[in-house]
Amino acid sequence: MNSIPILDIGRFETDRDAFINEFRDAYQEWGFAGISGHELDPNIIQTAWIEAEKFFALPTDIKVKYEGQEKDRSRGYIPFGVEKAKDSAHSDLKEFYHVGHQVEGATHLSANIWPSEIAEFRTTFEALYTSLESLALRVLSIFAVVLELPIDYFDKRIVAGETLLRILHYPPIVDQDIPNLRAAAHEDINLITLLAGSEQDGLEVLSRQGKWVPINMIEGTIICNVGDMLQRLTNKKLPSTTHRVVNPQGDQARTSRYSIPFFVHPSPEVSLDCLASCVDEKNPKQFESTTAGEYLEQRLQEIGLLKV
Repeated sequence: MNSIPILDIGRFETDRDAFINEFRDAYQEWGFAGISGHELDPNIIQTAWIEAEKFFALPTDIKVKYEGQEKDRSRGYIPFGVEKAKDSAHSDLKEFYHVGHQVEGATHLSANIWPSEIAEFRTTFEALYTSLESLALRVLSIFAVVLELPIDYFDKRIVAGETLLRILHYPPIVDQDIPNLRAAAHEDINLITLLAGSEQDGLEVLSRQGKWVPINMIEGTIICNVGDMLQRLTNKKLPSTTHRVVNPQGDQARTSRYSIPFFVHPSPEVSLDCLASCVDEKNPKQFESTTAGEYLEQRLQEIGLLKV
């Protein structure tokens, strides 16, 4: 296979045993898969692209009004050149906007920030957030079954997590001397990531054979990948796969690229200790015990999004 698998999530209800086997095989081999049959309204995603373009087209002096606190960039606008992959010598070639979880009584979650210049920005991204959150719960229920856990195992564990919708803009490339990556090779921090259909070229995953494989998006498909937190819980039975965004060639390099990943996190007190069912003599425990909150703080410091 020279591309990630596409899985019809509807088959979880109609052909469960066969689907679970295909799902397990896909994520053990790739850590990535395309999810079809998810029933997300394509109009919500299309509207999100439009609103994203409107925001990032604003002058910089207006966009920076919507930056969150420099110490904690979990909400609002993050300017070009702030984030870099762990151990990378260069900042990624992107700017982005964070919309986060809002849970009554969860004082560790910051309030969202909304630009007043874009009338439909808030309603659009609140709707997309809600839709992706519902899909994330469906996908996590399948992971729970794969791991022989109760089907609702993850539901209560993500209820107050720092789950983020990231609205990404990779500006046109006009300087030929910049590094050849819009986003350097990295693994995601969280449990799972849902990518709401960027159909532009550039995203690549590193196969188990050590080859970079382009992800050619199929219209209407949501990409879902395993993050480092799920890798830790499963003691690498479900691996977090390295991926990157490369600079396109020719005329495509002179156009913007937009992407909207949804990073699903557990509540901060949730343990990331390896599941007992994933540890045995052949696969001894590979990670030290930590909590989701401790691990997230460590990783955000490494990539420049949290200052101590």
